[in-house]
Amino acid sequence: MNVLITGANGFVGKNLRAAFIERKDVNVFAIGRQSTDADLQQAVAQADFVFHLAGVNRPVNPEEFSEGNADFTQKICELVRATGRQIPILYTSSTQAERDNPYGLSKRGAEDHLLSLQKESGNPIYIFRLPNIFGKWCKPNYNSAVATFCYNVANDLPITINDPAAPVSLVYIDDVVEGFIQIMDGKAQVETFPAISPVYSTTVGEMADQIRAFRECRVSLISERVGEGFVRALYSTYVSYLAPQQFSYEIPKYGDARGVFVEMLKTKDSGQFSFFTAHPGITRGGHYHHSKTEKFLVIKGEACFRFRHILTDETFEQITSGENPVVVETVPGWSHDITNIGQDEMVVMLWANEIFDRSRPDTFTHKV
Repeated sequence: MNVLITGANGFVGKNLRAAFIERKDVNVFAIGRQSTDADLQQAVAQADFVFHLAGVNRPVNPEEFSEGNADFTQKICELVRATGRQIPILYTSSTQAERDNPYGLSKRGAEDHLLSLQKESGNPIYIFRLPNIFGKWCKPNYNSAVATFCYNVANDLPITINDPAAPVSLVYIDDVVEGFIQIMDGKAQVETFPAISPVYSTTVGEMADQIRAFRECRVSLISERVGEGFVRALYSTYVSYLAPQQFSYEIPKYGDARGVFVEMLKTKDSGQFSFFTAHPGITRGGHYHHSKTEKFLVIKGEACFRFRHILTDETFEQITSGENPVVVETVPGWSHDITNIGQDEMVVMLWANEIFDRSRPDTFTHKV
């Protein structure tokens, strides 16, 4: 399939092009600001599907709204007519098309040209009146509060909030791209005015607070709940604005004669992750918990785990090594320790189901 993308170097265009890198059955014609009329004409002549993403939203002169939105869309419609073929066109309009401001009128004008083409020839038309889109590669300090907040917070720059309670409706770029491609592939039965879901609703203040919290995670080591929904999408967006020299960060390391202990990541409701080392012959642990549980995984070396029931004195031993991954779980009411029985340094990953609380450690020394 030959696919034409106008606005190919813009925010949505770059993400759509990136998705097509994974498609061996799609050939992309990318049309940007530097493309000529001849480039556009040739691309339309060969296109099987058009993603019309180009537009003007912050011009120097107001008349550029009409030139970049309505007039350019009219040109595409004329080129499609000239082919004598039906070429589906997916257009990124805006919720502003419902308003009578210069930008909204120009987007609605573009819609009208597309709808006329559809009425004349039955040419498939899909018009997305999109709310604010957020995600990687959106230009900061331009027309996206999300991009601006993420970039500025990531780079320790101030952000300006006029009304923290102002509502915001957002769609995530990955959802947008997925919706677009489903239409192209014929996997979605849609009308002329389809929509992207989910739409996330928040406020400017809540969004800013969440983005600031992402930055603090590197200090506290306590991760936000970034596994699903809006927070997942917003976190992915935030880290996309980190410069390469910001990709890494140091965390505390605690060492003594036995080895080192490093806490890597803490969560608000699913415990924490860490690792420790032990020199040959060294034993760590020698305590029990009433409620806390842990999972140990030896990733280098050889270990002997020992357990003793704190009331019955029942004992148990388990030997594991990095050569044969086995998770060993501690059980409340059993004291436990781990000894490096190998000849080399032992490295062990550790997950605990709760963040260590020095005021209530739930850790009690006991003979094993």
